[in-house]
This record gives sequence, C-alpha cells and structure tokens, in this order.
Amino acid sequence: MKKLLNELIQMTDGALKGYLLPQKGHPARIYKAMQYSIFAGGKRLRPVLCLMAAKACGLSYKDALPAACALEMIHTYSLIHDDLPAMDNDDLRRGKPTCHKKFDEATAILAGDALLTKAFETALSASENKKTSKTALRAALEIAKGAGAEGMVGGQMADIENEGKKHTKKALLYIHGHKTGSLITAAVTAGAILAGADTKKEKLFRAFGEKIGLAFQIADDILDETGDEKKMGKKLRKDSGAGKLTWPAVFGLDESRKKAFKLLFEARQILGKIGTGTKGLSALAELFVNRTH
Repeated sequence: MKKLLNELIQMTDGALKGYLLPQKGHPARIYKAMQYSIFAGGKRLRPVLCLMAAKACGLSYKDALPAACALEMIHTYSLIHDDLPAMDNDDLRRGKPTCHKKFDEATAILAGDALLTKAFETALSASENKKTSKTALRAALEIAKGAGAEGMVGGQMADIENEGKKHTKKALLYIHGHKTGSLITAAVTAGAILAGADTKKEKLFRAFGEKIGLAFQIADDILDETGDEKKMGKKLRKDSGAGKLTWPAVFGLDESRKKAFKLLFEARQILGKIGTGTKGLSALAELFVNRTH
C-alpha cells in the first residue's frame, strides 16, 4: 500500500508542478507563495482518495489528475487562510514557516485566493479530455459544494462561532462533518463521478467518504492531544486550549478512539458493497486513521 501511495503522491506532485508554473508577464511573487505552500509537505489524502475512487470505477489515474490536483489546491488554500492571524494565528505548518510568515499577510491571502481559482480552472480542464468531457462539470460541481459555505467554509465558520461555548454533539458533528469531512467526501465522490459511476455506486462512494472524513478528523483530534510536535510539524493542543470543539473534549480519548475505529469498520463495509477495485481505498483508510502524525 505504501508503495502505491508514494507513486500516487509523486504523480500528483508532478502534475501540480505543471499546473503552477509561473506565467510570463505576471507577478512572480504570487507563484512563489502558491508553490511554497503546495510543496511544503502534506499527506495528499484528498487527491489520492480521488484517484483511487476514479480508478475503482474504471478511469485511469492520469485522466483523474485534474480533479485530484484541484482538491489539493483547495485544501492548501484553506490551510493558508486558516494559519492567518485573524484565524488560527499559526507560525508553523508541516514544520515550516506558514505562508504569511514566509512572505506576508497580503501575499498569503492572495496566494490562497489564487489557489482556489486555479483549482476550478484545473478541474474544468478535464472537460477537454474525451474520456471525461461529459463528467468533468459534475465532478467540479461536487468539489465546489464540498469546499463552499455548505461544506468546508461553513464548517470553519461554525468552528469559530462555537469557540468557548458549551460543547454539544450536534455542533461537533456539524463542524467535523463540514470543516474536514465535506472536502474528503467530495474527493471520493468526484473521483467516482469523473469516471462515470452510476447513481448507486456514486451514493456508496459518498457514504464511504462521509465515514472516513469523520474518522480522519477524530484521529486528527486525538493526535492534537497525544501526538509529537516534531513529527506533526506544528504546535499541538491549540484547539483544546482555544476552547474549540474537538471529539476528545466532548467524549474523551478512549471513546474517541472507539468511534474512529467504528467509522473505519463501517467505511470498509460500504466498500464491500461496491465490490472489486476498492482494496486500495480500504488500506488507505486504515493507514490514515491509524497514523501517528
């Protein structure tokens, strides 16, 4: 599994380099900031999920790269903005200075804006490929819904609004299901859509994405409490210290671990209903839920 994961990460990074080449006649600084943040490390979970889902539905990895790269651009833009002083005010990301520390706040904001818009230029470029010309628009729509006010951004807003408030399961599920879960769900579903999956299979991939998206965020919450700062490459326990809603804060570490593994089990059951071609997704899900950094 790790060999395939590394191959898909290298494939994604190679494509990202091509998409983010500086263009003559335009400010070099914006491209430097975009490239700095994209290539500052990262697990590439979302693009790999997209590639694997597309492959499981019969599309080649190469033909799914536009959607996969778009997802990583959106994820990276969200991290750039999350790290800003007005949001999480972080100095480190993946063990390196955050974009606004490396450059400045204005450049960081613009780099995030540029990555978000470049993401949809990239996703929609799949419409120029005969194999994905009929499915590219729907895949891009899926990604847009997962990234916007009804998805990731809405989750971020709810996270801010609930800081310091009484912890409730309802608020926690909304925040985790949207801030992190929505884009992960979109990654899996967009891959299936791009490959032309039928309605039944699309629903199963969506359900898998929802389960694994929540499991991933719970695992992230656990690591924020128990992880190693050197391995994680960022300051830990900031969320709990800021009074943010986390799974361990509401349910404790033991119950959080049980919930993550329950979700992983349920996600793998869904993959069993999809059938052949999903072993990689199953192994990837387990790898990320059990990760140590």
